[in-house]
Amino acid sequence: MTFSIHAASIPVFKQILNSLSAILDKAEAHVQDKKIDPNALLHYRLFPDMLPFVRQIQIATDFAKGCGARLAGVAVPPYEDSEQSFAELKARIAKTIAFLESLPQADIEGSETRAITTGSGEKTKHFTGQTYLLHYALPHFYFHATTAYDILRHNGIDIGKKDFIGSY
Repeated sequence: MTFSIHAASIPVFKQILNSLSAILDKAEAHVQDKKIDPNALLHYRLFPDMLPFVRQIQIATDFAKGCGARLAGVAVPPYEDSEQSFAELKARIAKTIAFLESLPQADIEGSETRAITTGSGEKTKHFTGQTYLLHYALPHFYFHATTAYDILRHNGIDIGKKDFIGSY
C-alpha cells in the first residue's frame, strides 16, 4: 500500500478548515438572532487556563499552513493574529486554504523523510516529514479545531458532528 503524504495532509486540513468556516457562519447567525455580543463567543474559554475561541481558530490555521509549508519545503507565511470578528476569522481561514491550494502536490509528495525542525532554543523539535504530520501537526490541528467547535457547541450553537466533519 502506498502512502501519499499529500493526501494525508492538504485535503484533510482543507476539509476541516471549510467546516470551521461554515460553523463560523452559524455562530454569527446565532449571535445576530439572539442579539448576543459577538465578543461573548469570540473571547469565550472553556476553562480559565485555556485559550479563547479566536486563538483556537488562529492556532488551527497556523498548524495547517505551517505543516503544508514545511512539507512543501517553503517558508511559512506569517499571520498577524489580529482577528477580532467572525468575518476576520473566516478571511484567515480562506487565506489559509488558498495558501494550501497554492502548494504544488509534487513538492509535498516524497516529503515523508524530509528533515523538519520547529521551534527554537529549548523548544526545538526535529522530525521527519511523516512523523511531523502524523504525530505533531495533525494532533495539534485537530485539538484546536475541536476546541473551537466545543466552545461554540457549549454556548448553544446548533452544530453537530456532521458540521465538524464537513464534506469529503
